[in-house]
Amino acid sequence: MSLALITFFGSQADARKTRKNKKKNVVEKVDTCSVDTFSYAIGLANTDGLKRYLAERMGVDMAFMNDFLKGFDTDANSEEAKRAIAYTAGIEIRKQVETQIIPQIDKQIAGNDSVKTLNSNLFIDGFRTAIAGQPTKMTMAHAQDLAKKQMAYYQNALMEKRFGANRKAGEEFLKANAKEKGVKVLPSGVQYKILQEGKGAIPADSSTVKVHYEGRLIDGTVFDSSYKRNEPAVFGCKQVIKGWTEILTKMPVGSKWEVYIPQEMGYGAREAGKIPPFSALIFTVELLDIVK
Repeated sequence: MSLALITFFGSQADARKTRKNKKKNVVEKVDTCSVDTFSYAIGLANTDGLKRYLAERMGVDMAFMNDFLKGFDTDANSEEAKRAIAYTAGIEIRKQVETQIIPQIDKQIAGNDSVKTLNSNLFIDGFRTAIAGQPTKMTMAHAQDLAKKQMAYYQNALMEKRFGANRKAGEEFLKANAKEKGVKVLPSGVQYKILQEGKGAIPADSSTVKVHYEGRLIDGTVFDSSYKRNEPAVFGCKQVIKGWTEILTKMPVGSKWEVYIPQEMGYGAREAGKIPPFSALIFTVELLDIVK
């Protein structure tokens, strides 16, 4: 709640009068009331909108205003006040657990607000037991490790449900593509076809290279192209996806290859710009130079 700001404005005539009096070294009296009356008035003025703030922002039921006043009249440093603060904090945290934390975890698991996965009673039991310092069914370290692994499992399952078709389509494409004339398959699953054989040096994984490239999804959608920008890209061989690092460290300068990258050697479950999760990728890569 913002405090009321009371400002008094004088007329231009008053301003001129003040300037005139200053010249005569006369101090004009501006008091309109006593300090006691002012103190009461400004205290009263500052309650404007308070009840609405209490109801809308703090969730206070107006039927219990006597309890609010009891707290207002209590010495903030007293034991009674400290107990009340702790009690209120407990209510607020319980409310956050039930209305924010549990629903948010459920949403992360299922991907929407309608599916309820967590057992809220057991969540609160574990939460309360730890806060109370009572014996728990497992150590904190074990609980954190278990929760992390299980959440990863749920989120991977959700990603598979949403984008698993991309994985399957990519696997089928690569299986068929491996049989095409001129296509070579590396142990990692990365495939390539030489369009132009270079005669220059081969980069190390620590090298910085200059390349032209075009990236496509297996349906032909172009998601990036240095050719369209008419500007080669310069980057370190370790600064790109694994499939690129592997290919670049096998290409002689001057080569132009078509490269086929499995999703696990690309962006995997991540969504990268126009690239959906679990997407196999096709690149035309032209290695122009190793930057010294």
